Amino acid sequence: MTNIDTLLDDAETTAALFAALADPARVKIVNQIVRCGGSVCACEFEPEVGLSQPTVSHHLKKLTEAGLLEREQRGRWAYFTLNRDAVNRLAAVADLKGACC
Repeated sequence: MTNIDTLLDDAETTAALFAALADPARVKIVNQIVRCGGSVCACEFEPEVGLSQPTVSHHLKKLTEAGLLEREQRGRWAYFTLNRDAVNRLAAVADLKGACC
């Protein structure tokens, strides 16, 4: 794989992360995980985002498929954490201070 291929793969991966965050409910989910400082049970998102359990599950699936969240099954419950590599990738792109004007 050439450097150009790597850059294109990185661009597609980064774009998928931003696309996953294009929904306000998904941003709320990510913010709740950040505020809690770690692992959050899927059952805790429903009251936070004000959506039904199936809709919350859909959003969690999208965030997990994009690589932004990691899912851990603990008995009957699923717990979600942020994927550090994905967060670092977003932070690197989003840090545009002094890049313009």
